[in-house]
This record gives sequence, structure tokens and C-alpha cells, in this order.
Amino acid sequence: MQEVTGSSPVSPTIFYHEFNDRKEVAWVMRIVFPDSSVKEYEAGTTGLDIAGDISSGLARNALIIRFNGELRCLTEPIRNDGNIEILTFRDEEGKKALRHSCSHMMAAAVQKLFPGARLGIGPAIGDGFYYDFSIPEFPGISVFEEITAEMKSQVKKNIPFTRKEMSYEKAAALFEEKGEKYKLELLGELRDAGEAISVYQHGEFLDLCIGPHVPSTGYLKHFELLSTAGAYWRGDEKNEMLTRIYGTVFDSSKNLKEHISMLEEAKRRDHRKLGPELGLFIIGGEGGPGLTYWLPAGTIVREELENHWKKAHVKSGYQLVSTPHIAPVDLWKTSGHYSYYKDNMYFLKIDKGEYALKPMNCPGHIIIYKSGKRSYRELPMRLAELGMVYRYEKSGVLHGLMRVRGFTVDDGHIFCTEDQIVDEIKDVVRFALYFLKIFDFGYRIELSLMDRGNPDHYAGEPEEWRKVESALGKALDEMGENYKSVEGEAVFYGPKIDIKMKDALGRYWQGPTIQFDFNIPQRFNLTYVGDDGHEHRVFMVHRALFGSVERFIGNLIEHSAGNLPGWLAPHQVVILPITVCQLDKAEEVESILSNADIRCRIDSRSETVGYRIRNAETGKVPFMFVIGEREVETDRVSLRIHGSGDKGSMKLDEAIKIVKAGCRRPELPE
Repeated sequence: MQEVTGSSPVSPTIFYHEFNDRKEVAWVMRIVFPDSSVKEYEAGTTGLDIAGDISSGLARNALIIRFNGELRCLTEPIRNDGNIEILTFRDEEGKKALRHSCSHMMAAAVQKLFPGARLGIGPAIGDGFYYDFSIPEFPGISVFEEITAEMKSQVKKNIPFTRKEMSYEKAAALFEEKGEKYKLELLGELRDAGEAISVYQHGEFLDLCIGPHVPSTGYLKHFELLSTAGAYWRGDEKNEMLTRIYGTVFDSSKNLKEHISMLEEAKRRDHRKLGPELGLFIIGGEGGPGLTYWLPAGTIVREELENHWKKAHVKSGYQLVSTPHIAPVDLWKTSGHYSYYKDNMYFLKIDKGEYALKPMNCPGHIIIYKSGKRSYRELPMRLAELGMVYRYEKSGVLHGLMRVRGFTVDDGHIFCTEDQIVDEIKDVVRFALYFLKIFDFGYRIELSLMDRGNPDHYAGEPEEWRKVESALGKALDEMGENYKSVEGEAVFYGPKIDIKMKDALGRYWQGPTIQFDFNIPQRFNLTYVGDDGHEHRVFMVHRALFGSVERFIGNLIEHSAGNLPGWLAPHQVVILPITVCQLDKAEEVESILSNADIRCRIDSRSETVGYRIRNAETGKVPFMFVIGEREVETDRVSLRIHGSGDKGSMKLDEAIKIVKAGCRRPELPE
């Protein structure tokens, strides 16, 4: 093949093969690679052929391609000029293709073992995949071994995945014959939307699917089935409950083993398990699903966190406010939340009017802003609140502290002029990262922008969007932060900065959000008087640094495996008298520690001191003071540190210094 340098493809040319004095014409394509180099290939060459031409290693690792911006199967012939990217497991799209292909392989195995099973959907998700089935009397994980064996048989046979496009009528006839009512429902929606209809087949298994898929089942050898759960068809509680089977697949046995090990560690760190074990909170039961009851120890954690949040906000120029839990429905209609959130809101009749439990704090802060005529001299005005909000979530999506029906949003709203936007955004990003760094979270930043091709979908004028998007990008650039711009991900009322928190297991969680708003200032006619004496539209930024207090604490429990920083620990020291003879000394030490602002308790139970030490260790208490006869005589304590063991006997004031150093509160932001 001839290699051509350049930055873009040129028109196709004709390529001649000579066979026994005759010429055979073949079209030649010019393919542009990510580094802008160009090579010529015969029309009909596949992505796999091109990968093999580059290197055998790339051909082994290639999964799918992106051609002229469109994801395609690796074995699909290419017939015209264009730009190509060979995607492997390192690419997010490659991972998704591998995992989606494995969901098809699993579905084929399930239908072979359970011929009456009917198919729902089977997408790639996060680090794995799932498939939903209607399977009468499915026995659960006890049959995973059989399903796995059938999947391994498919891997060994290396069955190719093939794609076919067909008419609605032909596809409907196929799935009608198979009794696949859920696929028929999806088909009808594709027809109504005017979408092309395609199916993928491997062996006898056929599924409605847009693809792309890996070339064959031989690519899917490193898989594992994980769990099963119930799931309503299309997430609607009015629909039939289906059986969802979760699994995962990787590109190597090493990566699969590491992932399974991480999942096992995640189970040990699960805040839904550790929270009640550590006496922090309980959720659900008689108290109602999705509602959190903070126990005394958990309330200490929460209040310590919130107190630091308040001090940090006052230091950073915020004014703390408080707004009611309910408000008239008309307020939510004016704000626009009613039309978008009414199905997730709780309503109540009061006197002759209709009220709602607030699903967010924004309108309350608007009322406070509008309580007086504002001058440019008052801007930026920064309001902040730890406000309890309520949203209806379907029972199937509730998840510990991460997804609840009542939670506290650490809301802040900044009202500013146009020329203050960049500095305010920089300050908010710095403030958000300050909290993440306190707890050793990693992070990544995404800048969500409007869809340029659909400007009518958004509030505000396109020119205003360009200004604000530019300001957000400029703020991040001036801070030296790496970020990814994602076009089309902005919500209708403004662009936003999303900061994802990375925990100790490498998982990313929803973290701080910084959201610009074109909508509310218009709806509520929010203005300020400028230095020219005229009224101007104020610029508004929403921001939440924790997202929600509940979710942040859940993340923190899992990130730290329950070993909370000393300043947050409900009990920072447990005092352990070896026998009842040392109880008076233990009480004296307790009084000294309490006066030194150290949270402590005495464990004087009749169990052995070894048992009580183990109990303090499992309770994640940072420090233990053991007091025996010798400690009483010498006015000392024996210090133990959680996870580190015995540190020896020492004077009480020396031990207190160590405790205070380990429980020091973070410095406030500069």
C-alpha cells in the first residue's frame, strides 16, 4: 500500500490489478488516521484489515472502529474515503462494545437453558453489562454455573456476530414468531421515530440492536456473572417485574481478576453495611423507604461536617440563609420546576391553596434576592444553605444514602454581573476542590455545553451561551485544570461544570456541580441597578459542593472504609480500664479529655480487655487509652492507635497531644 502524507483525504482513485495481460479495475480509498497520515486501501477493506496492516498487536487488541464519526463493527467493509480510529479496550466505546456483545452471549445462553425466557434489554453499563428477562420461576444465582458453562461453550466456538438491516415488517414478523413482546414494543417506537432497524445474530440467537459488536464470541473469554435482581420493564412500577442478570467482561484475565477483587473490597466498604454497623444511621423499615434516620454517632459526623462547611462558607464570603420546607405551587410553576419535576414532587393542600415540599432550594434564594432592590455595589451576592429537600424516587432506584427521598443539598447561589463571572467560577471551582482534597478524593472535570445543532432547545440566546461557555472554559484554563468539553450535555437552562469524585477504589461518583442559569433570572425578572443608574439582568450561578450531605457521607464512608478522619470520628478516644479497680482513673481521664474538647467514652464492660480492644478496632475508633494497675500508679496511659496497634505507655498530656494532632480540623480555605 502507498502511504500519502497530508491532513485530509482526497477523491477516490482507480487502482489496476494486472492478471495475464488483462487489467481489473478496483476502487482505492484513502484513509486518514488520527495522526493525519493517509494510506490507500482497496475499497471493501475492513477495519480489522487496516489494523493488521498497522501492526499485529493492534489487530489483536482492536474491537471496533470509528469511521467518519460513526461507530462500526471491525469486520464491516469500508467502501469510501474517510477518517478512521481503531478502538480497543482502552477506549470507552471499545469497552462498551465488548460488554454489550457479552450481554448478547449471556442472553443466548439463558434462552438455551430456559427456552421460555423472553428478552428485555441488555446494555453495557459502567464496568459491566446486564440483561433483563421475563423468566418464570427463575432459580437465581444457583444456575450461574450452568449459564457460565454455556457461555464458555460459545466462546470456544468463536461464533461471528453478523449485522442485518431489515424492514419493520420483516423484523416484526421475526420477533412475533419468537413471542418477543418487549422487542415488538421497541420496534414500534423505532418505526414511529423513522429509525433504521437492524438486528445482530450469532448462531441461532437474534436480537434487535444498533450495535456495534466485536467480531465474534471468541473475544469474550474473560467474563464473570455477578448478581441478579428484579427490575420493572422500562423502570416503570406499573409494568411487569423482570429478572435482571448482571455480569462483566474484560480484555484479559488479569484485568478481570483485579476488577472482581475490587468488587469484593467494595462490598466490604459498602456504606449500607458499615453505616448501621458503626451506629451512624438507619434507612427504611418502619421509617419509610428512602428516609434517613441519623443515630447519635452519625449525627456527630454530620454536624461536624456541616459546621466546617458553614465556617468555610462564611470565610469565603457567603451569607448563610434558611428557607422553608414547603412553598406554594405557584412558586414552582414560575421557576419552571413544576413542569419538569412535578412527577417527583410531594404536594399538600393547606387552607384553599396547594403547596409542595421543596425539591430544591433555588426559588427560596430567589425570594431572598428579590427582598430588596439590588445595586451593583452588592454584587457578587453569594447565598448558601444546607437545605433539606424532598423528591419522589421509585423504590427500585433507592440506594442507601446515595439515592434517597429526603436529603440535604448544600446549595449556593451567586448573583453577579457579566464581568464577574470568570472570577466567581474560579473561586467556586477552587472551593469545590478544597473540600475534595480535605478527604483525599481524586477528581476529573467535565464542561457540559449546548448542542450547537439544536439551539431552540435552550433558554437564553445563542450569543449569551457562547459568552458564558467561553467564560467557564476560560476560568478552568486560567486555573490550569484539565477538563473535557462535552457538547450536548448541558441542561436546557445553562452550561455547567461537573466535577466527578474519584474514590480509593478508582470509582467515580457525582460530585460538585457548578451550573449557570439563563432561565430563572428571566422568569423572576432578576435585576440590579448598574453604575449607569439603569436596571440590568443579573447573572446567576447555582453550585453544590457536596451535591447532597447524605450522598457525600456515603461516598466518604466507602472511600475511607469507615475509617473517618479523626475530627469527624463520633468517638475519638475509647478509654479501657483493665478491671473495675481502674474505673476511677478512667473517669478522671474522661473528664480531662472532655475538657480538652476530645470526644471520648469509657468501655468498662466485664469482657476481657482484648475483646474490648477488638471491639474498638471494628468500631473504627481512632485512639484507645488502656489503663491498668501500673498506669494508675505512674499516672500514665497505654496508647493504641486504630490500625497501628500499641504505641506504649506515656504521660497523659503526651497522649493528648498525639490525639489532638490526629483529630485536628482542616484549615479553612484561604
